[in-house]
Amino acid sequence: MHLHHPSLSMTGKKKGKKKFRNAEQARLTRELEESWNDLKSKWGVDPNVKKHQKSVKNDVYQPKINPRLEESRKYNSLVTTWAPCTKKPNPTYTGDKIIGIGTMHKSNAVPIFSDDAAKDISKMRR
Repeated sequence: MHLHHPSLSMTGKKKGKKKFRNAEQARLTRELEESWNDLKSKWGVDPNVKKHQKSVKNDVYQPKINPRLEESRKYNSLVTTWAPCTKKPNPTYTGDKIIGIGTMHKSNAVPIFSDDAAKDISKMRR
């Protein structure tokens, strides 16, 4: 990380010693911190335990399942056959109106109904 600013460094994140403008400010800050710790201890919060440590110790929430709902959620499986899995036969033309299939431009397939249509398609150019 030699190209980055020192503030982006992953090391050296500890806070230094607090500096106050004067002794009065330092005294007020210490009093506020003591009263805050007293309030935490009054409500049963240990001031020395960090928040992320508390959350790691907590158990995973497991909701209670109503026994009636547990019974009603059992469904029978659908019975299926192998019939829909068979391959469909390829469609074939069985009529007598179309003589054949011609190619007009590139790979454009065109049905041919008469000899005249076949001659016209063969004379066409790009």
